Amino acid sequence: MTLRRTILRSAVAAAGLSVFGLTMAAAEELDTLKEKGVIRIAMSGAYPPFNFVNDQNQVVGFDPAIGTEIAKRMGMEAEIVTTAWDGIIGGLLANKYDAIVGSMTITAERDEVVDFVGPYYSDKRAIFTKPGSGIASLEDLEGKKVGLTLGETHEDWARERGYNINTYKGLPELLLELENGRVDAIVNDSIAAILAMGEKGQEFEMFGDPTTEPFGAGIAIREGNPELAAAMQAALDSMMEDGTYLAIAEEWIGADIR
Repeated sequence: MTLRRTILRSAVAAAGLSVFGLTMAAAEELDTLKEKGVIRIAMSGAYPPFNFVNDQNQVVGFDPAIGTEIAKRMGMEAEIVTTAWDGIIGGLLANKYDAIVGSMTITAERDEVVDFVGPYYSDKRAIFTKPGSGIASLEDLEGKKVGLTLGETHEDWARERGYNINTYKGLPELLLELENGRVDAIVNDSIAAILAMGEKGQEFEMFGDPTTEPFGAGIAIREGNPELAAAMQAALDSMMEDGTYLAIAEEWIGADIR
């Protein structure tokens, strides 16, 4: 059993939930949300430009824009919640919020405990170093200090390969650690890291991970909510069809990332 699967199963147990309990409790979740008129959407708030806290202390970026538009098309308002990434699924299962729109990679392990809507964009794992580091392949990472975000799928990957790793709360910390030389390389989704380093003028070299295929980011909801999943998927599909998705992607990412 992988580390990530163990953590996810622990999150279910910690939330005091069973598969049966989830199904029964969630049977009328879409109707309940519509009555409230609000859907609580979670993300880390530490993953620019996908989601981050701006100078006005507002959570902004691609993810909250997508989540807010989906809520609007479902006849609801979106309440954005920020939380630590390594406990974000546990918070969903404990009913602290209703969905995760936080650039979460869809994996088989996660799909065992949550349901996914989407994917709503695709990306690929990449390794980033300072110019002139001499690190140009996965083999070159052996014996080096590698930085990752705690709880991301990249952490499992790095541990399985036996790398010497340090974990951090989010992408801003990763970039700072790389810039200051406290890690030799960082591993991250390629789009977010490239854009974030470009924004701050941080020089870097990068190479892709040849061992994995591109992956999709999905919207996580509690299991046993087919009506909620269908409504969210319909809203997402309509955004992609009428050009709203592309406008949001162009604003925050500068490209179509479907």
